[in-house]
Amino acid sequence: MARYTGPKVRISRRYNEPILGDNKALSKKNYPAGQHGRGKKRKQSEYATQLAEKQKAKYTYGLLERQFAKLFDTATRKKGVTGAILLQLLEGRLDNTVYRLGIAPTRRAARQLVLHKHILVNGEVVNIASYALKPGDTISVRERSKSLEVVTNSLSIGGAKKYNWLEWDNSEMTGKLINLPPREDIPENINEQLIVELYSK
Repeated sequence: MARYTGPKVRISRRYNEPILGDNKALSKKNYPAGQHGRGKKRKQSEYATQLAEKQKAKYTYGLLERQFAKLFDTATRKKGVTGAILLQLLEGRLDNTVYRLGIAPTRRAARQLVLHKHILVNGEVVNIASYALKPGDTISVRERSKSLEVVTNSLSIGGAKKYNWLEWDNSEMTGKLINLPPREDIPENINEQLIVELYSK
């Protein structure tokens, strides 16, 4: 499946946030990439601001345009605030939940674990990164994959304790999605209203 494979640090520096990597590059060069990165910032148009917010959300969750647009369309068909529902749908993806549980150190690593059939959902192998989880679903590491270095190293940090919509049993390497998180619990610095305004044009 298609995914962004370009320079990660450049994306992080563009938005001045560690979207695809750690904070090291930002602490060294806290200005945008490119030959004009240090120049005086021009005021962005309304459209440019909205587009940048959409792009940031896409890079953060690892989606390309068609996937993102399809997810937005799904969000518009549900009852409630479209922007908040969009973020809930993004958070409910299998690869994102594997990352949130602390099974993988990044969403990219989580995606790879899913695609390589290391992850079970309700006891069955699921290798679709975009698989939409439902409240009550259990997510676990396949028995033969529990000793993988990437998994053990990531779990030693203990990520799931930070999110109250997830449960994690470290001894069994099994997690549970209690509910889709309300907007105020989602930690990503994304202004979803700007995305809604962009797609509404």
